[in-house]
Amino acid sequence: MIAIPYLTALTTFFSYVLLFAFGQIRDIFRKITDWYSSNNLQGYAPICLGLEDFYIRRLYLRIQDCFGRPISSAPDAWFDVVERYSNDNNKTLIRTSKISRCLNLGSYNYLGFAASDEYCTPRVIESMKKYSPSTCSSRVDAGTTALHEELEEYVANFVGKPAAIVFGMGYVTNSAILPVLMGKGGLIISDSLNHNSIVNGARGSGATVRVFQHNTPSHLEEVLREQIAEGQPRTHRPWKKIIVIVEGIYSMEGELCKLPEIIAICKKYKAYTYLDEAHSIGAVGKTGRGVCELLVVDPVDVDIMMGTFTKSFGSCGGYIAGSKELIQYLKYTCPAHLYATSISPPAAEQIISAIKVILGEDGTSRGAQKLSRIRENSNFFRSELQKMGFEVLGDNDSPVMPIMLYNPAKIPAFSRECLKQNVAVVTVAFPATPLLLARARICISASHTKEDLIQALEVISQVGDLVGIKYFPAEPKKQQEEEKMLKLE
Repeated sequence: MIAIPYLTALTTFFSYVLLFAFGQIRDIFRKITDWYSSNNLQGYAPICLGLEDFYIRRLYLRIQDCFGRPISSAPDAWFDVVERYSNDNNKTLIRTSKISRCLNLGSYNYLGFAASDEYCTPRVIESMKKYSPSTCSSRVDAGTTALHEELEEYVANFVGKPAAIVFGMGYVTNSAILPVLMGKGGLIISDSLNHNSIVNGARGSGATVRVFQHNTPSHLEEVLREQIAEGQPRTHRPWKKIIVIVEGIYSMEGELCKLPEIIAICKKYKAYTYLDEAHSIGAVGKTGRGVCELLVVDPVDVDIMMGTFTKSFGSCGGYIAGSKELIQYLKYTCPAHLYATSISPPAAEQIISAIKVILGEDGTSRGAQKLSRIRENSNFFRSELQKMGFEVLGDNDSPVMPIMLYNPAKIPAFSRECLKQNVAVVTVAFPATPLLLARARICISASHTKEDLIQALEVISQVGDLVGIKYFPAEPKKQQEEEKMLKLE
């Protein structure tokens, strides 16, 4: 859990109170002026109401230039960011023809496959000529090609499961699968910081949902013991089935899941384990096989393995891997398989080709080099940020490293100042994070060179001093330079 310094929490809370207070005052004046102006609703109720609408109008729109920045090139180590301007205080943003060449610290391009690749790209082009960009059909109609079946075999072998099923969208993989697996009389126990796709999938399942403290196996065991003892609400009958859902790497924290301990508890209480490896598959482990490989966990002990192709493989979509019986059941019942258009054939070829490179089946050692580089880059960048005095979340080997900002004024300040110096970063605030825990999320890639990382560190350090987000004392500069030279050697 994040322990916010008392003074930081106080000033952050006070800043939000001011913003909400002034926003409410402006809304009051808006209602007064609207009273005298013509009503365009023609008897309809306002379609956007509530706290979220207030947040968008009075807080988000002020800084929306820091989000959704359009790019005009592949999301490689460096990319082109399209410049925008506003004539109405950020309510609308207008694109210009100007671009800025920026160092990319925001994309999920962990292994560098999102840019043109000497092995993958020619095969993707050939597959598009052969199959077209879309199958224009669902998997059960005319949307299954030889590429889809080959992809499912490759994924199953790569993650160490008997079978797999693939979908065209990673978010849907969670949100559509969970309502199929679980229903009334079932119990879902979810990590408190699981992704929104898991949250929505669990809510839509109709099962009872309980939450355990983030990455805390001891609390998971308490929740399991209590729920098994109590049984279903009102009837107190035994649960039909229990499933525990965790992530391999938590996307907003950069932390590795304590998988061995969680699996041991699930086995003890006969609960199924559902592992979301969206940010870990392909990015961690000696051969890129995710947290199971990194933490020395047998994939057999994980009942359901989920992952996406949008991070390490430079494509789109997601997968579920498990027993043959499970996958066959999902093919008969999952709406994302039955009704949604199948994954694009060129996207499927991109994933197959990327897996071949990772496994060395392209005849080179580029895959092993990429995995080594992402690990070295991530650990180097994280340690340097910590030495500078930033509050950096996450664990070693994780390519995701959030830098805590907290105060709402520091969100646009950090983002804009970095962009001025041609470093593109992603800032994250409510509703993606709790209101008081805003952060900048850095994503490191194997395509980054050491020179890129050093340049980024220099810019982030300067901006950190300017904005005031170095919450810890920094190491002496001479010591930092000596250690940096040793690492580079």
